[in-house]
Amino acid sequence: MTAPAASVKVDRRSLRTQLMLRDALADALNDGEDLTRVTVAGLTDKAGLTRRTFYTHFKDIPDFVEQVESNILAAIRERIDAVVATDLTSLYENIDELEPAPGSVELLSYLKRNGRIIGALLGPGGDLAFAQRICAIACEAVEGRMKTGIFPGALGTFFNYYLSYVVSAEIGIVQRWFATGLVESPETMARLMTVIAFVRPGDLYGKPIDINVPEYGMKLLGLNVRAPRTAQTDTREDIDG
Repeated sequence: MTAPAASVKVDRRSLRTQLMLRDALADALNDGEDLTRVTVAGLTDKAGLTRRTFYTHFKDIPDFVEQVESNILAAIRERIDAVVATDLTSLYENIDELEPAPGSVELLSYLKRNGRIIGALLGPGGDLAFAQRICAIACEAVEGRMKTGIFPGALGTFFNYYLSYVVSAEIGIVQRWFATGLVESPETMARLMTVIAFVRPGDLYGKPIDINVPEYGMKLLGLNVRAPRTAQTDTREDIDG
């Protein structure tokens, strides 16, 4: 059963209104305005809409920003899932053929298509928590896949920090891409990001280091590291004695 024509018209009008407000927010942030100072009046003026129209869709600015970010994050999560669905064997084959990881071009193309608002939210006047939310959904999406077939010695604390390191590094590359004006194509960035996760510092100097990660992880878990004592960690006995 198809939706009534009037309903379709309303939905399209609602979508158009939300896109106009989203563009107005991007313009405000890219013009140097801070997110904490964005007002409904200022936003609707930029969008050429009335405040009544705004309140038809949103409670206030935080609600509006939350809905904008949630829609973006849902789209990003869907595309990240496609990237992490590949296996290491396929990934190595792609690298040998100078091809990006499956799904990565689609993810980066989405980011570039929506670059005005995403770049604004990631920028200095945007939402500091937005990048953290991206990291969180990326970690959640990647964690299960990364643990498949992994050596037990690499799990635990070692793995948790490694996961944070990898995801934060990838997000950092994306932030730099935005900061430099999205000059490179999504295809170029996808190839770069596919390979860069496997690059070790020594590789750049022709002195690669060979670490037995599972063995190192097991040794790390077996360590009983005692934190150095400071004035804040002194016990009552130390003070009284």
